[in-house]
Amino acid sequence: MSDLEKKKFPIGPFEAPENICDIMLDEHIKVIRDFPGRLKNLIEDFSDDQLDTPYREGGWTVRQLVNHLADSHINSFMRFKLALTEENPTIKPYDEARWAELQDSINMPVKPAMRMIKGTHQRWVALLKSLTNKQFERTFNHPEHRKSNNLRFYLAMYAWHCNHHYAHIENLKTERGW
Repeated sequence: MSDLEKKKFPIGPFEAPENICDIMLDEHIKVIRDFPGRLKNLIEDFSDDQLDTPYREGGWTVRQLVNHLADSHINSFMRFKLALTEENPTIKPYDEARWAELQDSINMPVKPAMRMIKGTHQRWVALLKSLTNKQFERTFNHPEHRKSNNLRFYLAMYAWHCNHHYAHIENLKTERGW
């Protein structure tokens, strides 16, 4: 893996597990539960200059990453709810890169996004803990991927997503000696 690839995928690309047992589900739920606090502890002392530092050359700034996490995770939470209330709904994709270029992602303080992440994750965990095994088999169709996956798959993917972006920021912090 090249240095650029290591910076893009510090924990490696997402690899869908073949089988997600109940123990793995619990581990993924713990990642979702603990993520807001872990992220807060990681960035709470960052200055504006640090928040405006890209995690890699040509990459998003820490501020954009935090806003992306708020946007992405609220979308995921809504997709879970759609899958639980509709029969294999087709979700609406969005252009993450273009969202990250909007002024609220570039210029706003991160506190509103952090509050969104905390609240979204609290509700998401409450929902996840209430689901039966049968409900975790519910699906939604992602038109860009041209396939439907169940909520077990998406929970694993979003646990990875938390750790993926956390590692971007953590590696930058270590690299810069912050």
